[in-house]
This record gives sequence, structure tokens and C-alpha cells, in this order.
Amino acid sequence: MTVPEIRRIGVVGLGAMGAGIAQLAIEAGYETVGREISEDLGRRAHDRIAHFLQRKVDKERMAADECEAALGRLETTTELEAFADCDLVIEAIVEDLGAKLELFRALEQIVRPEAVLATNTSALSVTEIAAAVSTPERVVGMHFFNPAPLMPLVEIVRAELSSAEAVEAAFGVGERMGKRPIRCHDTPGFVVNRVLIPLLNDCIRVLDEARVSPEDLDTAMTAGAGWPMGPCTLVDLVGIDVHVHASEALYEKLREPRMAPPARIVAMRNAGLLGRKSGRGFYAYD
Repeated sequence: MTVPEIRRIGVVGLGAMGAGIAQLAIEAGYETVGREISEDLGRRAHDRIAHFLQRKVDKERMAADECEAALGRLETTTELEAFADCDLVIEAIVEDLGAKLELFRALEQIVRPEAVLATNTSALSVTEIAAAVSTPERVVGMHFFNPAPLMPLVEIVRAELSSAEAVEAAFGVGERMGKRPIRCHDTPGFVVNRVLIPLLNDCIRVLDEARVSPEDLDTAMTAGAGWPMGPCTLVDLVGIDVHVHASEALYEKLREPRMAPPARIVAMRNAGLLGRKSGRGFYAYD
């Protein structure tokens, strides 16, 4: 497979993760088109990206003209057809296999045959997503971490039939975005989540087993294990619903008991205690 030089990037889904990826793309100099399901959501995403870039200007981490130029490279749309001339399209929609398969089938009918298709999935199989298209060699995983503009890692995931050219093209984009990309093969949880999710689940179980408070557990893991952030604070930041979904997906694939989300956190998800996004999780937020 011959991959073109990546000059124009599409991002499907402009929620917190997709908007962060689009911000990275325009800051790296790529012409970027982001798609949302409504014009209102597209405007909100554009405004959010502009807000974060302006904060960089205010902190003298970006010149005003650089900010203006970056925003000039960003286009929002509600139409998938806007991706027709993209060299790379990154999917950042809901973590639902059916929705992703439907999207990739639609994208295959629109983008050029040599364009790379990437998924930002954190827990689903890239190989299964790639099966939606007749040219799976151009499908890779590009797993950014939240918040994408700040977290330095991106996992470049080689699916069963991904071409070396597609993998290296995605890796190069990650580098140009200022990230520290790593290459890995498609396996449940990839690298970080395969290690981190069962570890976080163990931490949450300890809350009940050791009768420790969230504050003391976080102190134990930061002061005793050298973690930069305590597990309760981290899960609140990621989103308790997101963590439960990823845990359930890994458990479904691996059937390892440590992968299954603890009952406590499932109950919190069901009660709408989702962490920072809802104002209450293990901690309360203003």
C-alpha cells in the first residue's frame, strides 16, 4: 500500500477527545476538518479549541499570529463527504462497535483508496473495526489519551492486516503532533489499559477491603508508590462510566477476574456519579 504524504486530516466526532485531536492537528500544521452531527455541536467544539489556544497565547506559549493561523486551518462540518480529500481520517466517536463499523463502511465509500483510516478506540479490537472495510490494510489504531493536547502518549496499533506503510504514516503524524508514539499490535487494552485497568480495579477493591478513604488511598499510591496521581483522582478524571466500559470490554475478551469492574464503581456509574464530568465521583467538584 502506498500512503500519500499526510497533509489534510479528518476527525470524526468532536467531543472532548476528538476536539483535542483536532487541536493537535491544527497546531502541527495540518489542514483539518472535524465532523459533528449538528452545526451547533461543531461550533461548540470550534469555540472550545479556540479557547484553549487563546489560553496558550495568554500564557505566552503561543504567538497570537500562530493561534490565528492554526484556527484558520480548522473546518467543521456535519457531512462525511467533507473527508473526500483527507489523507488520514481519525475516528473519535462513541465506544460502540456497531457504530464504528457503520462509520468505517461509510468512510470507505467517500475517502480515496490510499487514505489511512484510524480509530481512537481504547478498548475495542482494531482488527474487528478494520473488518468493516474491503481494504483493512489501511486501518490502524491511534489511541490518544485524555486530555489529548496534554498527555504525551499515543499508541499506534497494528491490526491483523494493517500495512507497515499505514502504521508508519500514523506514527509520523503522532511525532509531528509532538507526541511520544509507540507501536504495538492489536490486543485487548493495547499496552497502557491492559496494565492500568486491572490495577485501578485492584485499588478500588482495596477501598472496601482495607476500609480506607479515597483521600488516604490516593495518598498511599502517590506517597508510597510514586504515582503522580492517586487512583481515585485518576478515575474521576477519566470518567467512571468510561472506566467501567473499558473494564467490561476487557473482561469480555479476556475473562480475567481483575479486568471486571468492581461492584462499587458499577453502582456509582449507574447512579450518575461519573467523576469530574458530573461534578461528583469519589470526590465532589465545583
